Amino acid sequence: MSHAHVPESPYPASPPEGFRHDAVFYAGTRGFLPGVMPFVSAALERDEPVLVALIPAREHALRSELGRASSRIEFVDMQSAGENPARIIPIWRDFVTRHAPTGKTLNGVGEPIWATRTAPEIAECQRHESLLNLAFADAGAFALICPYDEQGLPVGILEGARESHPHVVEGGKRCASAAYLGTDGIEAADSSPLSPPPAVHHARAYGAADLTGIRRTIESWAGAQGLEPSRASDLALAVHEAATNSIRHGGGRGLLRWWGEHDAVVCQTADAGILRDPLAGRALPRPGAAGGRGLWLVNHCCDLVQIRSGTTGTTVRVRQGLQRTT
Repeated sequence: MSHAHVPESPYPASPPEGFRHDAVFYAGTRGFLPGVMPFVSAALERDEPVLVALIPAREHALRSELGRASSRIEFVDMQSAGENPARIIPIWRDFVTRHAPTGKTLNGVGEPIWATRTAPEIAECQRHESLLNLAFADAGAFALICPYDEQGLPVGILEGARESHPHVVEGGKRCASAAYLGTDGIEAADSSPLSPPPAVHHARAYGAADLTGIRRTIESWAGAQGLEPSRASDLALAVHEAATNSIRHGGGRGLLRWWGEHDAVVCQTADAGILRDPLAGRALPRPGAAGGRGLWLVNHCCDLVQIRSGTTGTTVRVRQGLQRTT
């Protein structure tokens, strides 16, 4: 490990009794390592499992600081694996499942939001941060810190972090967040409406007999917009799965809308069903389960998935970038 000075850790010396979820505020590139090193170093000294999910530049900085000790850490490229924020919880689920039998405290560093994230991505990241508190409520001793660059991110994002994390760390001090919303943060995120489709877009009502045609239509249209064939096929599959959910759980019919943007193609299904599980699509159903694979497939086929469900029905919006960003 590097011989650079590691600041005193603001974290409790005793292991967490359950899931501990902290937002760590740091100031720019120079503030990143002092913000995360005390947490990582302490976990390594206790010989506990550690998974770090960061964008490549942050990962490189941490690896360089740790030196040989970095080989004891599991690293995940957040920019790639977490491009769609709905795929982040499965990463942590896998980590917890693999290491829980050791009986040791599990430790994670996950930075889901960075400066070049788009507004829709940020909205889903904020929803994800609230969902973590529900997803790992019974996970046992699991400490997760989420770094936030207070120099590079808007104030509204930092305020959102205070709402989704029970504790915050800033200036080397850890304290309870007075703004923490608990699981009410999930309801707040789900009640936030999606931006309306553009004035010019395609629309088509559908029922059970239309599913095959919808899939062909979207795949052909997406290809004509410049989406590469394999990604056009993935998009069409995602729309097919979302529409199938409408048939099974949304009253047997729905409305499909689709349109192009300067850097992406977007499709949206809407129906009268109500999605009651906010974590739907974030866990692969067990073998033999009657359902639940549809939204899992949707999340793994597209760059971004946005789901809003309330008393008036459920909307699923999927986006595929015309050029890969990772």
